Amino acid sequence: MRLTKLGHACVRLERDGQTLVLDPGAFSEDTAIDGADAVLITHEHADHFVEATLRAAAQANPALRIFADKTVAAQLEGLGAGRVTVVGHGDAFTAAGFEVEVHGEWHAVIHPDIPIVRNNGYLVEGVFHPGDSLTVPEAPVETLLLPLHAPWSKTGEVIDYARAVGAKRSLAVHDALLSVPGLSVGERLVGGNVTEQTLFTRVEPGTSFDL
Repeated sequence: MRLTKLGHACVRLERDGQTLVLDPGAFSEDTAIDGADAVLITHEHADHFVEATLRAAAQANPALRIFADKTVAAQLEGLGAGRVTVVGHGDAFTAAGFEVEVHGEWHAVIHPDIPIVRNNGYLVEGVFHPGDSLTVPEAPVETLLLPLHAPWSKTGEVIDYARAVGAKRSLAVHDALLSVPGLSVGERLVGGNVTEQTLFTRVEPGTSFDL
């Protein structure tokens, strides 16, 4: 498969003429969903999910299928039967020709006073997107999409999480809130402390990998 980072937490997976997009949010490339056969949404926050964007994409492409938790699915009511599928922890399904498993149920805690929302982590044939969580899947991970920076995390937790997952490679995502110096610091601290366990890479939007 070919994996392309499309800004912040959004990635595009392509294989055999089919395309699966994960978390095309407010900080993603404008063309993130173009040509997609299916979309996976981890949770309802705007940097991962924009209702208007998905509605427009679904109206433009009647074949587009969307998979999400029940909260996101409720915001997409009216798209038509079979367009949006509710999935959660323990589910397994096929999307755009890719085999997908759901791991995890809840967003990481930002602060006790801020309500926790649902969060699906998606394992797509060895590629794991945890959304906004530090969920360790109960299955082998080849490529971890590692949240480099978030309001709910600190660098030590990111390092320990990458070590706990133990993927062969970790690709940094969820980095749009960092300045250029912040990106450099994050790359140095995380990359310098997980490389014995995993090959760490931070990439610019638009960069692709063949996995």
